[in-house]
Amino acid sequence: MDVYQELAYHLDGLPGGFPPTESGVELRILRRLFTPEEAEMALHLTLLPEEPRVVARRAKLTSEEAASRLEDMAKKGLILRVESKKGQMTYMAAQYVVGIWEYQVNRLNPEIARDMGEYLPTLLNFDEWQKVPQLRTIPVAESIDSQLEVTSYERAEELVRSAKKIVVAHCICRRERRLMNEGCDKPLESCFVLGEGADYYERNGLGRVIDQQEALAFLQRANEVGLVLQPGNGKKASFLCCCCGCCCGVLRNIKRHPQPASIVSTPFIAIADPETCKGCGVCVKRCQMEALQLRDKKVALNVDRCIGCGLCVSTCPTGSLTLSRKRTSEQALVPGSYTQALINLARKRGKLRITNLITMLVKSGVDRLLAAR
Repeated sequence: MDVYQELAYHLDGLPGGFPPTESGVELRILRRLFTPEEAEMALHLTLLPEEPRVVARRAKLTSEEAASRLEDMAKKGLILRVESKKGQMTYMAAQYVVGIWEYQVNRLNPEIARDMGEYLPTLLNFDEWQKVPQLRTIPVAESIDSQLEVTSYERAEELVRSAKKIVVAHCICRRERRLMNEGCDKPLESCFVLGEGADYYERNGLGRVIDQQEALAFLQRANEVGLVLQPGNGKKASFLCCCCGCCCGVLRNIKRHPQPASIVSTPFIAIADPETCKGCGVCVKRCQMEALQLRDKKVALNVDRCIGCGLCVSTCPTGSLTLSRKRTSEQALVPGSYTQALINLARKRGKLRITNLITMLVKSGVDRLLAAR
């Protein structure tokens, strides 16, 4: 097994997974992103943030050499860099999606974009995604009426207002599709990184810091141009993406499913009243899941395809479309945080066992003690 096969196996052991293919496209992607030395270094990282001296012992390097390599890899978006409470830089493994791939937004080229397009259906297979989605869908504010019960974590504006720091970044999916001369001309700056994750994006030059007012203006524009709001699957969101069905890897993949509503984490669904519909067709154009169509110049809704984004509701001139909360039994449980969602996903995928966790903690503890000598 060469180092790239080892790295692929290592990444597949992380919550988001990195499944193998018959074509080996996943190995081509790794060879484009990692040098052999970087791939070897990545194998020594865990999901626990550790100082370079700790990783150095496992990698059989000096602390200085380990620190240099780790920082170079963090700058390339191949691993995560976390500043400790003591102000020390620590490093940990990054999963491929959501993670390494998104961090490549400034390093894209047509070759890796083509490889990713080929790999996407395997990477985001329906069975795995349905177990614990990494993203969820929330409605645009303009689609929420005063009678609709909505929690704070189902409101994009509240997620933004609660963030201590906000970075806006280019959408990697839109950039990827443009490299392939496909996709749309919707705004590139449309992905928010919130809270602690914003530091990593700012340090790596992956986005720019904005204030709450500018972020709220972005959200309003997202509704105007027809973008679906997808935060990380946690009540405390660490990121929020504004997505379109023609570019977004997640939405494009979900769109292939005959019943997108069954695999998306969303508490809402649209309701159509054809009697009041004037047949303008605006909602049909704005729906990213092709859940709406006109029949005899009246709106018709396929509830199996509706993901409750509210884009059809916010611009309906006759009020023929409204949002409704699903029955409790039909609503997916939203974890407290995105980290908890990843833990749940790893458990569902059979990648998180208590023995593995204990082994990782013990090994890290031993390495820390030995590195301190």
